[in-house]
Amino acid sequence: MQAISNMTLENTMYYRDIPVFVYQINYPVFSTSCRLKAAREINEYYASAAKDLEFYCRTTLYPRAVENARYIPSNRPPFNSYELIVKYQVPYNINCITSLYFDQYTFMGGAHGETLRKSNTWDFCSGRQLQLADFYPRVSTSPETLFKELERQTAERLLTSPASYFDNYAELLRKNFRPENFYLKPEGIVIYYQQYDIAPYASGIPEFLIP
Repeated sequence: MQAISNMTLENTMYYRDIPVFVYQINYPVFSTSCRLKAAREINEYYASAAKDLEFYCRTTLYPRAVENARYIPSNRPPFNSYELIVKYQVPYNINCITSLYFDQYTFMGGAHGETLRKSNTWDFCSGRQLQLADFYPRVSTSPETLFKELERQTAERLLTSPASYFDNYAELLRKNFRPENFYLKPEGIVIYYQQYDIAPYASGIPEFLIP
């Protein structure tokens, strides 16, 4: 098991006296008894990604916020600050394998923000990022087996929650499947889809557990 500490890049950015953009980027720092070089490389990976995202906030998203806020310099009505928030969860951290996912929430005006999920599963012995096929080889040899299981779970959910998925979900499950969109938990593999991939916004990020 890896020990994990949290690092955060955050700031509230102003236009005149108006807070127009807020970002908070959380990312992990690992220590391990498996292989120190692997942990060092993985830590560098996340630190670099966080700095790149911070640069994007400062150079792209903040100017967009200023562009909209400059039309109400008196802040009346109050400008609803734009924001980018990144948080992560670690559902699997056993022996030398750690699996985690990041939810990146971005609000840039409008009715609501959007959440994008990314995930990684690491082998702290080799430093290698593991793939879905490492745990579920049939995704390469017979993917239809997986899609049938996802269909079954979706149909079961629709019995208790009608309209929680798009009518053509069977087609969308295949069209929008991304093998990198998975993480581990002790009970098995979780396959997930992004918002709007197979379901309305209100359904959030659909997840499917493969025991």
